[in-house]
Amino acid sequence: MDYKTVSLSDQVFEHLEADILSGKYRRGEIVTEMQLCSELGVSRTPVREALRRLFQEHLVEDTPKGTMVLGITPKDYRDMSEIRLRIEELAVVGFIKNATDENLKELKEAVDFQEFYLSRGDVDHLKALDGRFHDVIYSGCGSIVLKDTLTPLHKKIQQYRRNALQTPEGAANSVREHKEIFEAVAARDEQAAVEMIRQHIRNAVRRAVGE
Repeated sequence: MDYKTVSLSDQVFEHLEADILSGKYRRGEIVTEMQLCSELGVSRTPVREALRRLFQEHLVEDTPKGTMVLGITPKDYRDMSEIRLRIEELAVVGFIKNATDENLKELKEAVDFQEFYLSRGDVDHLKALDGRFHDVIYSGCGSIVLKDTLTPLHKKIQQYRRNALQTPEGAANSVREHKEIFEAVAARDEQAAVEMIRQHIRNAVRRAVGE
């Protein structure tokens, strides 16, 4: 690992959080301070601090054998998606009311690039652009509160977002839904945009966990 910024413990936390959320560390897997120190090339102090923060985030728990990875369960994902659904409806309405021409351009670019990578079956870029699409809406909705609420939720479900894009059909449907949301937003059709964002999130849950 290459640590160049202010806090070593922050970087260790972010690294471990990303590995848990991406599924590198599986639910039920036991990790130890010594193991993580060896893997990351750091001392025990930043690892211990990072594990404490992960415990507070309910991503790990202490057991007699060591620290057990919890990650985000399917139930967690469904709960987060239901919360996200309610709040993202507000965000898309805010985006329609507050978005600049540049915001709309960025949203269209995210869709255009998704179509490009869809044609190449590139899931990694599709997932990144899925995040970009929603981030543009959060950033352009005119509410810091909505943005700060939705951004960490979207980050925490990244493994499920990838699952939803894993099949060609799932990826194609997700990109199509993004395009429909963009078209509704560009037409300033609040009712259609809200309905489409609601359906998109519910479809994503079905694609990711089969429900």
